[in-house]
This record gives sequence, C-alpha cells and structure tokens, in this order.
Amino acid sequence: METDNKQSSASDATAMPWFDDLKKLLEKFQLPGIDLDAVLDWQRKDMDALFEANRQALEGIKALVERRNEILQETLAQWQAGLKDAAGPDLLAKQSEAARQSVEQVMANFRELAELETRSRSNVWKVMQDRLQENMTSLQKILQPK
Repeated sequence: METDNKQSSASDATAMPWFDDLKKLLEKFQLPGIDLDAVLDWQRKDMDALFEANRQALEGIKALVERRNEILQETLAQWQAGLKDAAGPDLLAKQSEAARQSVEQVMANFRELAELETRSRSNVWKVMQDRLQENMTSLQKILQPK
C-alpha cells in the first residue's frame, strides 16, 4: 500500500505540479484533527474525475462530429445518385419517392445524433455524480474526530 502511495505521489507531481505547493501550504497551518493526506487524496480524486469527465466529453464530441460527417457524405452520395436518375418517363414518381426517403433519413439521422449527444452527456454526468458521492463519504470520514 505504501508503494502505491509513493507511485501515486510521483505521478501526481508530474501531472499536477501545483499539488506539492498545496501540500506545503496546508502543512504550514497544521490543523488539528484534519488528515492532510486524506484531504490531498480527496483533491487528487476530484481532479482525476474532472480529467475523466473532460475526456469523456471530448470523446462524445468527437464521435458526434465523425457521425455527422459520415451522414453528410452519405447524403451527398444519395443526391448525386438522385441526379443521375433525374431523366426518364417516371421522373415525378422518382422525385416524390426520393423526397419521402430523404425526409425519413433526415429524421433517423437527427434521432441518432441526439442519442449520441445524450449518451455523451450521461457519461460525463455519471463521472461527476460518482465523484460527488465519493466526496460526501470522504468528507464524513475526514471530519470525524480521531
């Protein structure tokens, strides 16, 4: 367990150099009954949760943009194919069928993008909710008299 703390401290120092400054500042005040390591661990976990939430948000945005671009390419390909078929005796029937299919496809695409966005938001919110719950538990433990 002690080696885990040393490894964690080493990674904290490289990922968040201001953590050492915070620890030194808190050590100066030496508040009785407060576990300094627990407070610092609490703050580190908060930062980890924020990093994870940001990572999940970025992944969600990336997936949304990629899918939107795919939809745009598919739509352009469909329009090009529709223009090739623009001649012939049953032109009006082909145009109305193409219009109907386009509207259905737009609605399906809109639903898909909305679901992607909702899933992304839910993932980010879950990370933050879990951390908030951990904070409440940690706060209770930290504030208990020893």
